[in-house]
Amino acid sequence: MRLLTRDTNGELVLREFDSNSLPAYAILSHTWDTDNSKEVSFQDLETGAGKSKAGYGKLLFCEKQADADGLRYFWVDTCCINKRNDPELSEAINSMFHWYKNATRCYVYLSDVSSGADQTNGLNIHTCESAFRQSRWFTRGWTLQELIAPSVVEFFTSDGIRFGDKSSLETIIHGVTRIAKKALRGDHLSGFSVEERMSWAANRNTKREEDRVYSLLGIFEVSIPLVYGEGREKALKRLRKEIDDKSM
Repeated sequence: MRLLTRDTNGELVLREFDSNSLPAYAILSHTWDTDNSKEVSFQDLETGAGKSKAGYGKLLFCEKQADADGLRYFWVDTCCINKRNDPELSEAINSMFHWYKNATRCYVYLSDVSSGADQTNGLNIHTCESAFRQSRWFTRGWTLQELIAPSVVEFFTSDGIRFGDKSSLETIIHGVTRIAKKALRGDHLSGFSVEERMSWAANRNTKREEDRVYSLLGIFEVSIPLVYGEGREKALKRLRKEIDDKSM
């Protein structure tokens, strides 16, 4: 697993750790820009070309919050995985739920939620809550596991202001997602039926149709090979077979 940190020259760099030597780390949950080229990739960090991209701001946001929480390392999906390496991508997707679960803190950056803050009144809670309910973050396939897996999930506006966490916003989150409150609180997912867990993802979408299925692997605690190009139905059939085999 690769994590981001600052080197002695003050540059953001990647450090690789095995499962036995992982330090405490923060992890980012966000929605990708509709133009993926604006996000900072693994190659961008390797060449130093990422600083001019819009997505670099999310890396700085995550680093700032991690530092405030006493965490030296953090993980961001856009650049901590070499997506040009198919075996690495497959391993990462099959491990993603556990990476989020093992994070000390998960920071949700909501690019479409503004704090409405001003110098007189500060954070405008009503403005935030209204935008929060309608956020694109709730419509994406990958953010389902990013909401459920970590024990600490904190929500931030586009200007980096914290306005709540998974516990304080539980009623709103349940109302928007229909995810059982016990699941949000960390109850083991095996206590929820297959169909109930499937329903949590019913109205979520991904850019690649197969990812609507692959983003559920951690929710069902199974692994399957990635076959991009097979289509959602074939991927779903393989997922259900794996779930059925596990229950036997």
